[in-house]
Amino acid sequence: MTVRHALLAAAILALIAVPYAITEQYYVNIASQILLYAVFALGLNILVGYGGLVSLGHAGLSGVASYAAAYLLAAGHGHVVAIAGALAAGLVTTAGFAALSLRASGISFIMITLALGEIIWGLAYRWISITNGDNGISVATRPAPFGLSLASADGFYDATLIVFLIAVAACAIFVHSPFGAALAGTRDQPRRMNALGFHVWLIRFWAFMFSGLLSAVAGILFVYYNEFISPQALALTASAEGLLMVISGGAGTLLGPVVGAALVVIVKNVVSAYIARWNFLLGAIFVLIVVFMPEGLVPGTVRLFRVAWRSARRPKPATAAAAATPAGEPKP
Repeated sequence: MTVRHALLAAAILALIAVPYAITEQYYVNIASQILLYAVFALGLNILVGYGGLVSLGHAGLSGVASYAAAYLLAAGHGHVVAIAGALAAGLVTTAGFAALSLRASGISFIMITLALGEIIWGLAYRWISITNGDNGISVATRPAPFGLSLASADGFYDATLIVFLIAVAACAIFVHSPFGAALAGTRDQPRRMNALGFHVWLIRFWAFMFSGLLSAVAGILFVYYNEFISPQALALTASAEGLLMVISGGAGTLLGPVVGAALVVIVKNVVSAYIARWNFLLGAIFVLIVVFMPEGLVPGTVRLFRVAWRSARRPKPATAAAAATPAGEPKP
């Protein structure tokens, strides 16, 4: 077993032990929030980190799935139908997003996703017959897969952890697959990829669909966690927070979005109880990360650790001079 595998096993065991190590349900709920937002950030990271496509409308994709699940549950359907309908609604919306936004790139792509996200938010706010407007839709119960109730904080955390681990494994397989390499190629050299015979638009489209699938899963977890959905969850600030998670943790890495999600959720829910202007603190942290670790927290920490490790292993001048002195000659 390598060091990386040992660290991975230790991290999984630490996540499993959270409900047993933390007695207060509030902090268990915070841990559940971190995991569900990490799923959302992982989906966004597929586009931002590996596809080079910055989206400001992903909250709309997760919001559509949240509203679809809540609406179907309020209409009297079961959880299986609600989850399946939410995934289908999220994927259909993602296909529309991709078809419209992938007509451009760069700033134009950002603005199109921003506009589409605002359209979805406007529909959620004004389409009162479906979304109940600003009052939102409440969810009465949580599912009980295989007879295991998710009504408690510990039960919901365990279910969210399983979904999170599946999402991480799916992203790892995707990134290390030939398709993931092709997506990175469209990010770095789209014209060369096109000249080599790759269909750049289609590669980006399917990457967008995979990203939207993870966003829909996060939206389902979100509506079951809060047992409520309102247009506020689809606002621009929600998309911006997701983008902040990806950039601050490290775009183009698997661990970066998870660390970024933990940072944003902890500052937003825990630190805000002690600091009134927590938005200022979060902005200051983001500025510091951009200045001192422009690649993100995870790659920046790895870089600093390697520099420190090389400095520690580098021989001191006196030791190097002594080692260079031939045998039998007096040392200087």
